[in-house]
Amino acid sequence: MSLNAVMSTATSGMMAAQTGLRVTSDNIANVNTKSYVRKTVSQSNLLSNGMGVGVSIDAIKRATDRFLQSASLNAGSESARAAVVASSLNSAQQLFGDPSGDTSFFSTLDDIYTAFSAAQDEPSSSLKRTQALTRVDDFLNESSRITSSLSKLGKDADTRIAADVGRVNDLLGQIDALNTDITRAKVAGADATGAENVQSGLVDELAKLMNVQVTPRTLGGVYVRSTEGLPLAGDGAARVTYQTSPTATGYLTVQVANGNVQATPLNISNGEIKGLLEIRNTELVNLSDQLGEFTSRAAEEINRAANAASSVPAATSLSGRDTGLDAQAAITGMTGKTTIALTDANGVIQRRIDIDFDSGAMTVNGAAGPSFSPADFVAKLNTAMGGQGSAAFSGGALSLAGVGGLGVAIADDPTTPSNKAGKGFSHYFGLNDIIRTNGYSPYETGLTPSDPNGFTSGSMTIRLTDVEGGRIRDVVVDAPVGGTMQDMLDALNSRGSGVGLYGQFSMNGKGQISFASNVTAPVNMSIVADGTERGVGGPSFSRLFGVGPAERSTRGEKFFVNPSMDQNPKLLPFAKLDLSQTVGGAAALAIGDGRGALAIAKSGDVTAAFSAAGDAGAVSMTVNRYASDFSGSVARKSATAASRKDAADSVSSEVDSQRQSEEGVNLDEELINLTTYQQAFNASARLIQATKDMFETLTGLLR
Repeated sequence: MSLNAVMSTATSGMMAAQTGLRVTSDNIANVNTKSYVRKTVSQSNLLSNGMGVGVSIDAIKRATDRFLQSASLNAGSESARAAVVASSLNSAQQLFGDPSGDTSFFSTLDDIYTAFSAAQDEPSSSLKRTQALTRVDDFLNESSRITSSLSKLGKDADTRIAADVGRVNDLLGQIDALNTDITRAKVAGADATGAENVQSGLVDELAKLMNVQVTPRTLGGVYVRSTEGLPLAGDGAARVTYQTSPTATGYLTVQVANGNVQATPLNISNGEIKGLLEIRNTELVNLSDQLGEFTSRAAEEINRAANAASSVPAATSLSGRDTGLDAQAAITGMTGKTTIALTDANGVIQRRIDIDFDSGAMTVNGAAGPSFSPADFVAKLNTAMGGQGSAAFSGGALSLAGVGGLGVAIADDPTTPSNKAGKGFSHYFGLNDIIRTNGYSPYETGLTPSDPNGFTSGSMTIRLTDVEGGRIRDVVVDAPVGGTMQDMLDALNSRGSGVGLYGQFSMNGKGQISFASNVTAPVNMSIVADGTERGVGGPSFSRLFGVGPAERSTRGEKFFVNPSMDQNPKLLPFAKLDLSQTVGGAAALAIGDGRGALAIAKSGDVTAAFSAAGDAGAVSMTVNRYASDFSGSVARKSATAASRKDAADSVSSEVDSQRQSEEGVNLDEELINLTTYQQAFNASARLIQATKDMFETLTGLLR
């Protein structure tokens, strides 16, 4: 081998050792740098005609493990998702308070029953009545506060999703731009690990926001794809958009680079954004819906007892709730018997109208009165009152009033009580309700499929989404003007222009409408917009029937104490009308009668039919039992979420530890490498010196 060849070989060794020293020093310097990945030198021997002629530096590589990286990204996504769900559910659980304590939301309902129980012992006590109303007001205020706070948590999640999506777009742009820098460096034979480390850190941050698939590019850099394989970065950065609506399910879309300009639904299964979508679209909505159902049924049972009783003396006027129906539709379907009594200040009946809805006949003071149909019920009732009272129906509400100071008291026949949608006459119309609402919950209209639907105009947009929250489609349904409720159901369930391909709307025996998915993969429904109108100025379809999570999840803040009773606690219905008393006979309402108050106090122990709400199915149980189950469910949700967070954090920590062990800098190893490269450099330098000495010796011989 010539001296030039020896010199070249030694020089290549020195340069290789110098490169190794530079890489090792860089590793040592970044031992505490977050997301820094240890660099290694890839080298091979140079050959010429089968002979070794030195060493070549092939590449400077990052000590990465694709499998550990993938596991770390997935674990990070799951940990971020679990963390945001646990945090939000913990905040939600705190709104309800400690279920075992005396200051929780559920204890305020117990306070109502306790207050009315105390009031029944002293039914004439103004203090006891006021205290009872205060307890009712406390319960309703707490329901409103929690509902409002849950709604605010949902809006906060909305804001965070929008911010996270903005950050996702920034990250995709930066990751894609770094691909160009990395490729340029690799083609030029330069060190691209610095850019690769930055890119790796960006990918780690992206994975915490949404789970992605990452694969290497041939010329350096990475491809980033969604779980469905949609290209997000690598050959141009995609743009993700959060499609939000105050009334409907929010979802993500993506417009890929160099692709179709039409945005495509983007489904993700992990990451902080997924957790926020779950909270916003599902968890908080479910809690609010179940809270609304609980408050509705508790109010219904209190009102059921109140409408079976009367104040002493009876109120001179009773104004009912807005049923959302016209007078004919409201009376149609009412069965059984009820009695309307006009009483004087002493509780003596001055006029008595017994109504038989089955036969369509009225009896006035024991004598045959006018017959009626649903269309002329109000007019015939006015006739039966004979000028001593009046009846009116306006804005969906029935009202009754006495004339000349007479009060109005109502009681159902004990043998065949009046009934529509499981409620008596007074209860159905809410004539003596203690608790009122601005809505229509519990949405039991009493309508049947054969009844006229009453909708005069408008259409509604229904959004269908899959279990991952991705939008399937928006469906616009026009109200079949002039048709029946069955026509309305048919329009909704049409496979061509309705939701029939994915689910079905149905009406139960109480006139309540619900939606159920009919495909293997469950489909969820929400209302984007509803311009339908029942009658002139009447409620929309979604409001009247409680269709869609937006309507159902806000009902908990719509309840309030009857203003008339709030202003005059003497109107509280603490007594019961004695139907055995005749007109002009003994008092049918007694001042010391507390049976009505006792019935209200025991209303929490009456079995009620709870509709499906949130993730709780339809059940029949007492209000008190439901309260116990509901409070336990809220606590379990929070505890389960916290447990999942701890488990996800443990997995993420373990995977990151393994990844760090593989990719991180080990000072002991680097010091060994430093010594090795120093010795290699010195050896190559000595070889060069020896070659120089030999060259000088040979040159001297030739002189």
